[in-house]
Amino acid sequence: QVRLVESGGGSVQAGGSLRLSCAASEYTYSGDCMGWFRQAPGKEREWVAAIYTGADVTYYADSVKGRFTFSQDNSKNTLYLQMNSLKPEDTAVYYCAADHGCGCYAGSWCYTYWGQGTQVTVSS
Repeated sequence: QVRLVESGGGSVQAGGSLRLSCAASEYTYSGDCMGWFRQAPGKEREWVAAIYTGADVTYYADSVKGRFTFSQDNSKNTLYLQMNSLKPEDTAVYYCAADHGCGCYAGSWCYTYWGQGTQVTVSS
């Protein structure tokens, strides 16, 4: 059973930064796809970014491109999402997701495993 645990959410002012963490248990990184999604109140879950860990290839939604960046600590099975230049519209619960293979990465249906979510609030 794969477990994903997110952390690092919080409240910041617009223009600030946060780093989200996703710790995976019992997971092999090679050839896996890990993604971040977010869901604001009253809105559908939105894909934010994904990484194909086997080739270190990253994908970002246009809304976050240039502001959000992946990094990994393979020794800890932990994935990080550095979020800079945060905007109030980035406010949401952020979810980490994972699956084997990365042929599909931008939809929630692409992932089998999900974390519990972490709240990010950006004030203007």
